[in-house]
Formats: sequence, C-alpha cells, structure tokens
Amino acid sequence: MSLDSRRNIRESGVMRCFYSQDFELALPAGHPFPMEKFRVSKDMLLEGGILKPEEIIDVRAADVHLLQRVHERDYIGKIQSGALDRKEQILLGLPVDGKLFARSATEVEATRRACHAALEEGVGVCLAGGTHHAFSEHGEGYCVFNDIAIAIRDLQEKQPAIKVMVVDTDAHQGNGTAAILGNDPRVFTYSIHVGKNYPTKKITGSLDVETIRYVEGEMYLQQLFGTLAKALDDFAPDLVIWISGADNHRNDRFGQMHLSLKDIQRRDEVLLSAFIRNRIPVAILYGGGYNRQPEFTAKLHRNTIATAKRLAAQYRGL
Repeated sequence: MSLDSRRNIRESGVMRCFYSQDFELALPAGHPFPMEKFRVSKDMLLEGGILKPEEIIDVRAADVHLLQRVHERDYIGKIQSGALDRKEQILLGLPVDGKLFARSATEVEATRRACHAALEEGVGVCLAGGTHHAFSEHGEGYCVFNDIAIAIRDLQEKQPAIKVMVVDTDAHQGNGTAAILGNDPRVFTYSIHVGKNYPTKKITGSLDVETIRYVEGEMYLQQLFGTLAKALDDFAPDLVIWISGADNHRNDRFGQMHLSLKDIQRRDEVLLSAFIRNRIPVAILYGGGYNRQPEFTAKLHRNTIATAKRLAAQYRGL
C-alpha cells in the first residue's frame, strides 16, 4: 500500500476489519462453541452503522508456508487430512473434517492482515482470531493454529527488529502463545486471567497476572490497569496485538469472572484509549466468549469494535 493510500484511509476514517463467511463452521447440536458469533457481530456492526460495508475486507486461507513458520508439518497435515486420533480431537474440542483446515487458515490470514493494517493505519481488526491455546505440534481448547504467533513470525520476516506485545485479556491464559513465543526477546506476552481455571497447566509468559475465581469488576480493572501500564512503558512495543475476550462477563459459561457489561466497556475504553492516544498501533482480535445468551457474546465483541472505531476517530490527527 502506498503512502498516499494510507493517508487517504486515515483521513477518511476507514477502519479495516478482516472477515470471512468461512469463520462459521457447522458444529454438532449442543456444541458449546458459538460459531455464529462471527457472523452475528459483523451484522450488528453493519446494521448499527458502526462499520461501512467497504470497511469489511473478505479474506481467504493463509498459505501453508505461513503456517509452517510456527506449526509442525505433521500436525498441519493431520488437520488437512482429518487424521487426528480420538485423544487429539478431545483435546482440540472441535470436529476435524475438510472444512476445519480452511476455517482455521482463514482466521490466521485475517489476523495477519489486521496486524499489517494496524502498522499502516493505527488500528486493524480481525473479526475473529485470538486462538491462543494452539501449540506448535497440537491444538487445544477450540484453537487449531496459533494466529497470533503466525502473524508475528510474518511481521518478523519483513521487520526482524519489530517489538510486538501480546495483550491477552481473555479470561483464560494463552498457554500456546506463551510456549511458542516465550524465548523471543522481541515479543512480550501479557496475560490477565483466572488462576484456577482452564488451562490447568499454565505456560509462563513475560507477565502473567492471575485473578481470583469470580473476580469482581473493580478488583479486575485495578489489577489490569496497574500492571499493564508499566509493562507498556517498559517494553515500548511497535505493535500491540490485543486479544480482547468476551468471556470475562459474569454470565459466561467458562470464563469464571464476574464482570458486568459496564466493566467490560470500561476495560475496552481505557485500553484502547491508551493504545490509540499514544500512537501504539493495535490489532484487535476477538478471543473467547461463551455467554449463556449466545447473542450477548456477539454483542460484547461488537461493543469492543465500536469503541475502537469511535476512539480512532476521536484521536485522529493527534
């Protein structure tokens, strides 16, 4: 993209959001993963006038060579062929068929492009993503390929010295991301999550902030704001990849936090203000969300993107 094109996008207020109808995979009846949230949140953003149709960019599956920068060839082959054994499928939590590979590789591409958009324009959005439980050799917790790690390796291919900070406010620790990126001094992994919750075995990241189970909003926000501000100052990232998470809500099936809608909106407002006002490029990913009212998960994701759009416009030109 040319410098003039980037300037035109900034001045027009366009915020590029990457999406594909392939994000939604048919699951068995009663499966706890709300696949429809991607489509529903996208529709909410359009119908509410938050996003214009031209701001939603359709993506296709990432090339296999991008996946191979992070994942073992044997594991990629198993996903392509649907050859996971029963234990591997239980660990992953998703049915393995021909569509799972395409869906997961498309999500990777959306995150990769959102990161590039963030560097070019200040904010980029993947209307999915945040598959932080995927390891190089296996998947866990509904996460097939680690889109965060793959996007970072892609950025490092072109900018070897780029400093990337992963800010993970999903209610669960990003164990796969920490395992893959843990020894890279160019990457800082920050995670705030319930200490005694999935995953049972945590992988130490750069900074892990554990909350008590069913933490209330005020205590959570104090922990988050107090620890993240110093980490941002100390590491001084060139890019933040923010896994926002909607599973912090008190009505979530798996998050085990007790935040209200207003608490999550406050989280979004403060974090996005800090990134955008201080001109730290941010790529926003969805992360998890399993609300007992399925459409409410989509609403929480919608709210995060709406806040990003409003703040990007508010701070434009500073």
